[in-house]
Amino acid sequence: MNYPALSGEIDLNSIFPFELDEFQREAIASLNAGHSVVVCAPTGSGKTLVGEYAIYRALAHSKRVFYTTPLKALSNQKLRDFREEFGFDSVGLLTGDASINRDAPILVMTTEIFRNMLYGTPIGQVGISLVDVEAVVLDECHYMNDRQRGTVWEESIIYCPRNVQLVALSATVANSDELTHWLNQVHGPTDLIYSDFRPVPLEFHFGNVKGVFPLLNESKTKINPRLSKRGKRGRGERGRGGRPEAPSISYVLSQLKARDMLPAIYFIFSRRGCDKAVAEVGDLWLVDAEESQILRRQIDDFLTRNPEAGRAGQIAPLYRGIAAHHAGILPAWKVLVEELFQQGLIKVVFATETLAAGINMPARTTVISTLSKRTDTGHRLLNASEFLQMAGRAGRRGMDERGHVVTLQTPFEGAKEAAYLATSKSDPLVSQFTPSYGMVLNLLQTHSLEEAKELVERSFGQYFANMHLRPQYEYIAEMERQLAHIQEQIAMVGDDELAKYEKLRQRLRVEQKLLKTLQEQAQQTRREEIKMMLGFAVSGTLLSLKGKYILVSRPITAVLVGKTPGSGRAPYLICLGQDNRWYVATNADVLDLYGELPRIDLAPDFLPPAHMQIEPGRSIDGNEDSAKVASQIPDPDPTLHQAPEVKEQMVRLAGVKEQIEAHPLYQAGNTGNLYKQRARAVELKEEIEELRSQLEQQSQHHWEEFVNLIEILQQFSCIENLVPVPTDLGQMAAAIRGENELWLGLALQSGKLDDIDPQHLAAIAAALVTENPRPDSSVNYRISEEVDQTWSQLQKIRRSVLKVQYRHGVALPVGLENRYINLISIVEQWALGVEWTELCDNTSLDEGDIVRILRRSLDLLSQIPHVPHISDKLRSNAYRAMQLIDRFPVNEIVE
Repeated sequence: MNYPALSGEIDLNSIFPFELDEFQREAIASLNAGHSVVVCAPTGSGKTLVGEYAIYRALAHSKRVFYTTPLKALSNQKLRDFREEFGFDSVGLLTGDASINRDAPILVMTTEIFRNMLYGTPIGQVGISLVDVEAVVLDECHYMNDRQRGTVWEESIIYCPRNVQLVALSATVANSDELTHWLNQVHGPTDLIYSDFRPVPLEFHFGNVKGVFPLLNESKTKINPRLSKRGKRGRGERGRGGRPEAPSISYVLSQLKARDMLPAIYFIFSRRGCDKAVAEVGDLWLVDAEESQILRRQIDDFLTRNPEAGRAGQIAPLYRGIAAHHAGILPAWKVLVEELFQQGLIKVVFATETLAAGINMPARTTVISTLSKRTDTGHRLLNASEFLQMAGRAGRRGMDERGHVVTLQTPFEGAKEAAYLATSKSDPLVSQFTPSYGMVLNLLQTHSLEEAKELVERSFGQYFANMHLRPQYEYIAEMERQLAHIQEQIAMVGDDELAKYEKLRQRLRVEQKLLKTLQEQAQQTRREEIKMMLGFAVSGTLLSLKGKYILVSRPITAVLVGKTPGSGRAPYLICLGQDNRWYVATNADVLDLYGELPRIDLAPDFLPPAHMQIEPGRSIDGNEDSAKVASQIPDPDPTLHQAPEVKEQMVRLAGVKEQIEAHPLYQAGNTGNLYKQRARAVELKEEIEELRSQLEQQSQHHWEEFVNLIEILQQFSCIENLVPVPTDLGQMAAAIRGENELWLGLALQSGKLDDIDPQHLAAIAAALVTENPRPDSSVNYRISEEVDQTWSQLQKIRRSVLKVQYRHGVALPVGLENRYINLISIVEQWALGVEWTELCDNTSLDEGDIVRILRRSLDLLSQIPHVPHISDKLRSNAYRAMQLIDRFPVNEIVE
């Protein structure tokens, strides 16, 4: 798509009245050239400006822009920011919880919503939802690394029509060039705009019980030498068990305040840890009198409007500039904390690492309390991207000359680990592409199986697989070139000539085998004759030696000098060979005996040296006298004792050889090579076939997963068996968005939900989509008999889905486990009108967790009315259930 030049349409100075960085100008030039862009730059460097320019540009063309984010909270924040910048009526919002002004020219949404909008349209086509959309901004594109949700970004990029510009905004990753190359392949011309420049540079520090010190050396490449030495001798800094002692939170904050390093985000990797930290330092005053007054007015106003949102134990510290921010806190309270922090009124926020994921809360300082975190597989050191994402929140552009990152001593990590992470490069993006039931069903509604396979093969995961397998593909290509060359040479020889030549070669082998047999038979006969003749042999007789004791490479012609008694009945033979060596032999060492040849005259006193040992196989060099005798020993004719039948066979063999040597193939001199080539061609074919089979298995991993899901869906009659087209049940499942659309579709289609009351439907919806809680979670309510009975009726379906998934190696969640079913009683009670404070008092779950369960239930209920082939009763009950639970603080009020 060609875009007009904008020199006369947009005055950059009017919309950005400040000096643009080089990478920002490069990105703007690429957008003006009609290219998509991957803008890869550090957190806080101003890459969002590129997304804002795409908005200005689209508005100048009377077009629309979709701005996608990974988080609902970030989408809400962008809505507020863009309303201020572009006007209230120009901006809309689409999340799972809200739909505001959805036809606005600037539409903010979560990336999942954007992907879902594309599902109903054939790949690459502009559906109704994308009419007049000029660009789509993919903010926080490095979320592709997210294990659970990363696939959404890949699908969005693949589905998005090529004439829509993509503006992918990402924190620095090690392989941004690979991401860009992939985008070029699957979407169209894309430029990489890379910058490692930070407008507000970072200063790294290390804190322990002695104070806060520079972490790195002067060149910022290694650990500060003083910290390295301190680690070796710092016994006074050790606590119980001999391990290093961690500084207290109060001490760290006092150090930061004394150094004018507040406000700070203090990262602690547990909700309980964040809350405990607030309690520990809640009595500190970190704000001045004027800030305290402003805080009080805003907090009081919030609590007046939302009396149930006040968080126990957090209100008083908030007045003093201290807050916590994590998933267990009410969303409304978190929004208040974010707004107060952005105003500079909160001086320290104790937060889990989720705050680092895009929420606009820049601070002068970030404190990273520990360099390891608990995962499903145990504790591990933070990776470079996790560390840099948190560190990148430090430094407020236009307010701070530099940002500060403080890492702290713990009993398990110290300055060495901190310096390693502070000097590490960012990690690469990896693919999290994973087919789902929803993907399969939605694709097969609008695409053939071949087209669906093409989509899977366009994924970032397939790109990586192909790149990983490229050396093997190149190896196969080289072998195929060798095979083609060999086959070309073989083809130059006619089949008839080759057959004749091969027949002669086979006859030669037969004649050679027959000759060998005749020779062995004749040799056996001759041995019997020699055995008899040896008894009469006298001095001077010529023999041929090689056998049991005379271990030589070739037979030696020798003269018999004398005999001496042996250990058995046969005597030992004393012989002199042509090589002027004396040998002691036995009858078993005589290959031939030439009695018909003239004997050699030997003097009576001609004997071996006196010191020679007379034992079979002994040999010793002769002297000048023996050399004269040895020189008289002739070379007997090798055919002398040859049997007539052997001679005849040798003639026949020679005749076959003459025919072979007269054949054109032999005369061309490439016969041996030709047969080697034919054998090599067979080997190459087999090796190529085997390697191709192995590569196909490796490269088709994602497609095999896709086919696996098709087979499961066919077993549950979601897809026609002969033609992969969704059935009515499949269309129901395709209309739902969840972690296991098959399970949800089967539950809705079962009829078990059709006649239950709205409050019971809300509880069952929660059971269908809620993940298992922590084992120590408790709820004081009991589920009603109606909910219990309905859930029991769904168990047969649940077990069958689990069983079939297990058989196919699929591990998608299938609702709440029975042992946790009482958890959903909080949803039923909320639907029945229980007050929020009472609900929270009757469970050990955090407020944020309760909201998450209720919102997931609400999300499913909001989808049910749009699912085809359901009963009117279920549709109306779903609407009613939504009304029962969609109230503060569950509903997200976007002002």
